[in-house]
Amino acid sequence: MTLRVLCTSRSSQAPRLVALAQRFAEVLRLPTSELSLSLVRDAQIRVLKRDYFGVDAPTDVLSFPAGDFPGPGPRPLGDIVISLDTARRAAGEFDSTYERELALYLAHGLLHLLGYDHTTRPQARRMEKLERKLLGHAGMLARSVEL
Repeated sequence: MTLRVLCTSRSSQAPRLVALAQRFAEVLRLPTSELSLSLVRDAQIRVLKRDYFGVDAPTDVLSFPAGDFPGPGPRPLGDIVISLDTARRAAGEFDSTYERELALYLAHGLLHLLGYDHTTRPQARRMEKLERKLLGHAGMLARSVEL
């Protein structure tokens, strides 16, 4: 079981997040898989959120699942896009750290790629439980009213 993470970001956080994604894959016992990780600024994630979700505002993390892949080889999970700017702001807002926010976003985004959601209370509880398992502490959903 291995996770290949494709990340071309020049952010100093990229190597840490790649290693963290691989650790998350081990915890979740994912089969051999691939993941694309993009670390961007608010302006870039805002365009994606507008174009794909119809909301013209920056956000913390977006996930784009790859869908079914019937062929041999590593299973493509999809793309996770994380806003570095939002993580910096949120660290101050939630009395957290930049690194902790990025880990939250990565865990949350990965779970979305795996089909987890939080549109209902039971779904949110299940996803929050998995965030806690990955992070070792409360995840993004613990901050929300969805639980």
